[in-house]
Amino acid sequence: MAGEQGDRARRRQYLIRGQAFDAPPLDPGLYVVATPIGNLGDVTLRALDTLAAADIVACEDTRVTRRLLERYGIEASVTAYHEHSGPAAHRRLLATLAEGRAVALVSDAGTPLLSDPGTKLVAEARQAGHNVVPIPGPSAIAAALSACGLPTDAFLFLGFLPSKAGQRKARLKEIARVPATLAIFESPNRIAALLADAAEALGGKRQAAVCRELTKLHETFDRDSLAALAARYGDAEVKGEIVLLVAPPGAAEPPSETEIDAMLSDALRSAGVKQAAEAVAEMTGLSRRDLYQRALKLKGG
Repeated sequence: MAGEQGDRARRRQYLIRGQAFDAPPLDPGLYVVATPIGNLGDVTLRALDTLAAADIVACEDTRVTRRLLERYGIEASVTAYHEHSGPAAHRRLLATLAEGRAVALVSDAGTPLLSDPGTKLVAEARQAGHNVVPIPGPSAIAAALSACGLPTDAFLFLGFLPSKAGQRKARLKEIARVPATLAIFESPNRIAALLADAAEALGGKRQAAVCRELTKLHETFDRDSLAALAARYGDAEVKGEIVLLVAPPGAAEPPSETEIDAMLSDALRSAGVKQAAEAVAEMTGLSRRDLYQRALKLKGG
């Protein structure tokens, strides 16, 4: 009883740059809430409304989630829910839903259930007749695809591949001819092995991009052939979370330096440096910044 009174008494607000906002009340149900993948400024207003108004926030790591909640001045009751939580935690959340309360489910980063726990909870909540509401937002997959310059009309998300080399190679061979860009999560200590196996199983000429530390200070997009990337990362010390994207089989290779210069020179005949770089970036998917510097040199020459 005292717990329920305390829950009702807590402030259901959040702060944005020092200004307080009241969170609208939530209907009972399970709310699957996407949270930032790095930059905490990427959280959505709807996510803040939900986290502030929920009766309980179920999260992978309470320490990680509390950093987000503290950033926005949210007072919330949090509980751990991850792949090692066991059936008791699962039953408690279903019991909370059965009481007619609102539960927010979050992962450490990004959209829950994408290589994160929660699939069974969502399935059983639906089976029990509870409302399940997606609160969309940040996703490492979408962020990587949007800025890497590889084909995005079709992609296959593979999550984390097996850690054992034999199983990883077998999985790569199974999907070698899938006509879609492959999206793979990998840890920094295994990226070299993954790139080497991918170059062998998929072909060293396949274009790929190592997308690292997305939305964070040291965000990088390293695009090249699988063979070149495997050589580059073979002995490198790598830090940060990684999404590896691999172009579909038969996808066009990027233009050579000579071809890039020819396209820029042609564009510079009728446009300024910035506009020429933007036009060639649109055609090739290459970095606008790099093309701008290249166009400046051509213009100066």
